Amino acid sequence: MQEIHEAIKLMEQNKTEEAIDRLETYLPLANEEEKYTIGELYMQWGMLEEAKFIFQALSEQYPKEAELKILLAEIHIDLDEDEEAIDVLNRFSPEDEEYMEALVQLADLYQAQGLFEVSEQKLLEAKNFDPTEPVIDFALGELAFSTGEYQKSIPYYEKVAEVQPVISDIEIAARLAEAYAATGEFEKAIEHYQEMESENPDNLFKYGFTAYRAQRPDIAINIWEQVIKSDPYYQSVYLYLAQTYESEGMVEEAYETAKKGLKADEFNKELYHLAGVLALKLGHQEESYKLVEEAVAMDPGFKEAVLFLIETYKGNSDYEAIIELLSRLLENGEEDANYRWELARAYQETESYQDALIQYQTAYNNFTEDPDFLKEFGYFLVEEGRIREAKEVFAKYLKLEPSDTEVEEYLSRLTETEDF
Repeated sequence: MQEIHEAIKLMEQNKTEEAIDRLETYLPLANEEEKYTIGELYMQWGMLEEAKFIFQALSEQYPKEAELKILLAEIHIDLDEDEEAIDVLNRFSPEDEEYMEALVQLADLYQAQGLFEVSEQKLLEAKNFDPTEPVIDFALGELAFSTGEYQKSIPYYEKVAEVQPVISDIEIAARLAEAYAATGEFEKAIEHYQEMESENPDNLFKYGFTAYRAQRPDIAINIWEQVIKSDPYYQSVYLYLAQTYESEGMVEEAYETAKKGLKADEFNKELYHLAGVLALKLGHQEESYKLVEEAVAMDPGFKEAVLFLIETYKGNSDYEAIIELLSRLLENGEEDANYRWELARAYQETESYQDALIQYQTAYNNFTEDPDFLKEFGYFLVEEGRIREAKEVFAKYLKLEPSDTEVEEYLSRLTETEDF
């Protein structure tokens, strides 16, 4: 063992190459126990191929030694050699002390390969071998949970919860809460969330979201405020919390939350849009424009934000702003017939009738079944003296709205005037 101890000292002194050379030189002379120790050191030092070579040789020499098989399987897994790991683990028999551990590892490997039924079969074998082991119930619950079989996962998690609140750093109460929430049993989910001891922001966020879905905004607000207090950079929470404040009529709180959210997540277009909507409700018009315009700058295809700006500009009779916005979007490839229609209206309001005509004509083919557009376009054409085109448009309109006697009479007068 002297050579091995010397190699360890060299590694501790950061003399990596010397340490490895010392072991490689000594390996052919080492006995089985020393080879095992060298294999463990190779694993610690990340030399998995070298460790595999040693443990393969030892395992062939001692085929019934379960610990060697476990180590060899772990190395194969770390090297992404799943098939080789499965082959090693399948060599275990019920007489082996590590038989149950091997079944659990096999289940993990089969699950990773998408062979969920085979994975479950291995876990059920393990459960038959030791019905009281909570790790097996947990693994069965996790398997069902991962495949979306939430109802199936619940009894397994409940069995674990009776004896062990946490396994593998996962709080069983949180898993039960998620499973119940996924099946629509929100009240039961909330009960389990209330049992949680940890203040993990992910679990708290899900707790708030479950309360939100259960129409318990009071709980959602309280829990999401806790999330922000414990982790101000937990980006996902701000939008939901601001929306919940708004739904409860707490517009000022909603606005402040959205603004705080933008400090934590400066590229969130939905937050910019919501903050802009809230700013307008609070009378901060210029701020509203800036915020929503920022959302559109981030994503020109964000139609909800674009339409908000159009309606807000209209409310202030700022048709030039509409023209500037929609012209830029259309030039950048954001083609939308509704944008053409709104642009035509804006040009009409600014008395740019030729530009308005171009936009109406461009949008026309998309609205041949839209009576509102046809009626508006028809009257515009009359104003422009394009009577023959107007008659065609009104005729199409009346096919859709035959009960509109006012337009019918107007069309008759147009026809009589033209004939005269």
